[in-house]
Amino acid sequence: MQLLAHIVTALVALIHVYIVLLETVLFPTRGRRVFGLSQEKAELMRPAMSNQGCYNGFLVAALCVGWLHPDAATGAAFTVFGLCCVAVAGIWGAITVKRSILFIQTVPAVLALALRALA
Repeated sequence: MQLLAHIVTALVALIHVYIVLLETVLFPTRGRRVFGLSQEKAELMRPAMSNQGCYNGFLVAALCVGWLHPDAATGAAFTVFGLCCVAVAGIWGAITVKRSILFIQTVPAVLALALRALA
């Protein structure tokens, strides 16, 4: 069960690495298409999306610290914190932006938390 929890947590981190890239480096091209924005609207939103991408990068950082921290208890705390933040951000995104965010972000994070609890 522990291995499965690690795998799902890694999946959450990888999803967020992709989101960071979409909201920052790839926003003018692929990100704009993924978010369904016109060229004009994308240009207006570009600074805010870059900022949002930065925050998603912090979620990835929390999960990575969880894996890499030499103290297991501290690492677990970072991982749980990161997964909880992802879950809450996904709920907020589903309410304010697009319902599918719930399934892309929240469901995998909650699954990882549940698997950790069962391990």
